[in-house]
Amino acid sequence: MPDRTLFLIVTSIIAIGIMMSYSLSSYTVIFFGYNEFHFALRQAIFGLISISMIWGLAQLEPDIWLHRIGIFLFIFGLLAMLAMPFLPASLVTEVGGASRWIKLFGFSIAPVEFFKVGFIYFLAWSFARKIGSNDNVSLKKEFIRFLPYAVMFVVVMVLIAVVQKDLGQVVVLGLTLAFLLFFAGSSFVFFMTLVFSSFAFFAFFIMTEEHRIARIMSWWAVAQQSILEIFPESIASHLRIANTEEPYQIGHSLNAIHNGGLFGTGLGAGTFKLGFLSEVHTDFILAGIAEEFGFIGVFIITSLFVLILQRVFRIANRSENSVYFLFSLGIGLLIIFAFLINAYGVSGIMPIKGISVPFLSYGGSAMMGASIGIGMVLMVSKKVVHKK
Repeated sequence: MPDRTLFLIVTSIIAIGIMMSYSLSSYTVIFFGYNEFHFALRQAIFGLISISMIWGLAQLEPDIWLHRIGIFLFIFGLLAMLAMPFLPASLVTEVGGASRWIKLFGFSIAPVEFFKVGFIYFLAWSFARKIGSNDNVSLKKEFIRFLPYAVMFVVVMVLIAVVQKDLGQVVVLGLTLAFLLFFAGSSFVFFMTLVFSSFAFFAFFIMTEEHRIARIMSWWAVAQQSILEIFPESIASHLRIANTEEPYQIGHSLNAIHNGGLFGTGLGAGTFKLGFLSEVHTDFILAGIAEEFGFIGVFIITSLFVLILQRVFRIANRSENSVYFLFSLGIGLLIIFAFLINAYGVSGIMPIKGISVPFLSYGGSAMMGASIGIGMVLMVSKKVVHKK
């Protein structure tokens, strides 16, 4: 039997997301003249589709279907992202100068959300064949062995960070790649070298785009006061940025969190969703939950994600198949990294990356992509959950 506990946890988060899509979108539906159930209904449709996909995938035989679905998602996602710059404007949705969605039948689909799952499977399949089979190799040989993956990741980085202007997704994929490589059998020295190299790459991509530099500066304007307190004034004075406005979204996000306190203002009673936090039901949904349900609400959501991680890692740990182990591990890392990056962003701990909360934030592509990943993990769980 598939892991029913994992299925119920994910279903619960999806249900909470549907409820919050209704509560937090109240100002947006009035401003654009939508029906009051516009976002909640669409999220409910995607939620039902996602839950059905999770359960349907869980019934399949992993020895037959896991590879087929994983490779299909990898190739389909890659080809779709390659094709997007050449598609007519009528088929591509542009938001904030970034073209990340393809219009299909009245809905916008983000190929990167499905590519991520396929990319994780491809890495798991390839690492199990090439990395884990070689022990005690030199650092030089590890670099040579990793070179094809590095080239592929640079291509992916360009497609996502440059073409789609979505550096946040690259950060999540880069972190997952590094950790999967480590658990596949690479040395700790090589793992740390890869991590520091990745930071250098991300710094380069940040410095090449003015809007990313501005985002870092805006974040530092908020964070500098608490961080620089631990430094002597002689050092802090050189790091402090003067006359920089506090970023609009982060300021209101922090105010919403503060306004929620311990127990929150109550469902539907939040005030910062009323035009202060734009489209709070998407990337800033945790701030909206913090205001309406307080620290208790955020604690419950965080606990649910910790339980997801525990169940997925449990499945990975009990799998004797290397591909199953690495894939399940990768999906767990993908979900938790996205959650942490979003949570740190809305709380001002790190710059905002535009990463949504899996299963919770409004958006069909992100929900369905993550649901396919969980469905495939549940497919694997049938082979391992019975083990003691």
